[in-house]
Amino acid sequence: MCLQPARCGKILHLRRTGVCENVHTVEQLRTQRGLLNGSRQPLVKDKAASHLPIWQETLFGIELLLLHAAPIYYGFGAPHGDDSAVVLIPGFLLTDLYLVEMYGWLQRIGYQPYVSGIGLNAECPNLLIRRRLTETIERARRQTGRKIHLIGHSLGGVLARSVAGDRPEDIASVITLGAPFRGTVVHPTILQAVEVVRQQIRQNQGHSVLPDCYSGRCTCAFVDSLRRDLPATVAETAIYTRNDGLVDWRYCITGNPDVDFGVSGTHVGLAFNPTAYSIIAKRLAATHSLPSA
Repeated sequence: MCLQPARCGKILHLRRTGVCENVHTVEQLRTQRGLLNGSRQPLVKDKAASHLPIWQETLFGIELLLLHAAPIYYGFGAPHGDDSAVVLIPGFLLTDLYLVEMYGWLQRIGYQPYVSGIGLNAECPNLLIRRRLTETIERARRQTGRKIHLIGHSLGGVLARSVAGDRPEDIASVITLGAPFRGTVVHPTILQAVEVVRQQIRQNQGHSVLPDCYSGRCTCAFVDSLRRDLPATVAETAIYTRNDGLVDWRYCITGNPDVDFGVSGTHVGLAFNPTAYSIIAKRLAATHSLPSA
């Protein structure tokens, strides 16, 4: 006989909704529940999720075709921007070229897009932020005279949240696309690629990085920043897809239904997803930054 019927009822509800799939311990249940209600929990450290439908990622080209056929891509139905800056940050093993479609679209709807300038996203996050991304953000801030917006795809979204947490005085909003900012729970193939990059970083950077660099075990400022909620002055949006074949979508959400938006599509295709573009346009319009004093 259960002595805590209310608690058991909540757990059963979580199981029925699929939130607690493959969760068997009380501690795991607490962690999963924390993901949904937005409370701060320890980050999950580099966990393989072999159940993810990685094969679906080959369909991302369909999203690109649909984007070019969608009115939103040409600015129809999109709230017009206020000429503020939007810095675009690419995902793992990608460069700024990957977000060129979004770059052109943001120009069409009235914003000033900036490429991140980080090059290939396969480097220590701390170094990427300090040596490259910070320069881009400061330039955008200086040239527009107002707070800026950050949009990051996958790992790029994790970088964006870290930056926003460290310098909220410069950031108006953060929009993430399939970004696992609650923990690295990804397909085994991605974990293998991460390990290759991690070894390369250690070889190239030596003692400039910590021994556990590029892993959830790292104790650097970048990982630590992900354990903190974003300041209330920074508007946040988390766009995800339940069909994600690379990242467990449950680790890409804040737990707040007002800022979490699910779309149909692939992880790779989130950068071209027409529904995601509609959400981005509305969220940017709702958080137009004011000129700095």
